Amino acid sequence: MKKILLIFGLLIVALIIAIAVFKPQKQKIEQEARLEPRELHVEFRETGRVYPRNRLPIISPFAVGRIEEILVKEGDAVRKGQIIVWMSSSERATMIDAARAISEKEHQRWQNIYKPAPIVAPMDGFIIARPKEPGQTVSSSDTILAMADDLIVFADIDETDLSRIRIGLRLRMYLDAYPDERFEGVVEHIYHESTITNNVTVYTIRIKPLEKPKVFRAGMSVIVTITAESKKDAMSIPSIFVTEKEQAKTITVKTGTTKKPIFETRVVTTGVTDGKFTEIVSGLNASETVVVLSQKAKPETKSKAKK
Repeated sequence: MKKILLIFGLLIVALIIAIAVFKPQKQKIEQEARLEPRELHVEFRETGRVYPRNRLPIISPFAVGRIEEILVKEGDAVRKGQIIVWMSSSERATMIDAARAISEKEHQRWQNIYKPAPIVAPMDGFIIARPKEPGQTVSSSDTILAMADDLIVFADIDETDLSRIRIGLRLRMYLDAYPDERFEGVVEHIYHESTITNNVTVYTIRIKPLEKPKVFRAGMSVIVTITAESKKDAMSIPSIFVTEKEQAKTITVKTGTTKKPIFETRVVTTGVTDGKFTEIVSGLNASETVVVLSQKAKPETKSKAKK
């Protein structure tokens, strides 16, 4: 009798456990949302670099000479025709040094008789390098100063993104060294010849900054943000509600009543997405609610595409 009662008790315990394990759990809504109009932008980023538009080295007018005085420093703006360097030929330098050895009076006399030669700026621009200093002997192949007329940005664009680039396109940029220095630029040229970078075919674009940061310098790295597509008032939902399966975009829609909701998997057509939000072109009405469920389970209705 006791054995029968024990077996009966074990069967009851097993039944209780089976009911607890296999009882369908109620689907819990973790998140829900509705369609809302948003301004969406499809963007991608490329790395660029600052270069002079035209870099011009300033060299000695003599085969061999001595720098007497440099009147500018790096970063100085200069005008075309402005005297920026005083130079002596090797003959003048020898004569002036010999006069200095005699007396200061003789030195001053020959300074007034034999004037140094000026070097003038060949264009409007600014000084970007000063590799030499007064007193140094230089030849006609040595660069005393380097100047530029403007600073622009060059960036390499993957060939798959080239169709999104056009002359006149406005871009947003910031400097790697100064992330808070944001500025805009305009694409002014797209080069026709490609190059291979890390086994990827790229095309170089030239960007003219509309307003240069004060810290703008040749050689700086620039992050270029390109808006490939944008749309205002795009009816969209957070991208977390959209899933992709077998090349189809689906959402879970809450229908039914408040007490007895029904969760329907529905195929939708999507449009612009910025990664955070996705436009729903068809398959969802503004009055309907999409949800994310806490557990993976089959909806209570068949999957279908809403027309």
